[in-house]
Amino acid sequence: MNEKFREVFYFKQYFREFLGKQRKRVIEKFIWTLDLIETIQFPSEQYLKRLEGTDGLYEIRVISDGDIFRAFCCFDAGKLVVLMNGFQKKSQNTPRREIEKALKIQEEYYAEKD
Repeated sequence: MNEKFREVFYFKQYFREFLGKQRKRVIEKFIWTLDLIETIQFPSEQYLKRLEGTDGLYEIRVISDGDIFRAFCCFDAGKLVVLMNGFQKKSQNTPRREIEKALKIQEEYYAEKD
């Protein structure tokens, strides 16, 4: 069994609802990527990248059959990856509304945690 450097936590149903609407290959790629994030000490930015200009927001990056997908997350206590919303990326830039949605979910998480 691989050592876990962090644990993925699904906050409410936001990410699960997104994932449930995807094709089987996309779901499998997300599961593989989440496992990699848990078990690799320093995941490549190819899979996990900090979003500049945000307060600790990261994007999990998945490509499947030429389609690009992103899921937002943040870290809590350094080792817990809190999954938020996901979306299919259709342009070069990440849509501002998706970032704003993730930031609201992040606020909700920390408000409920305290």
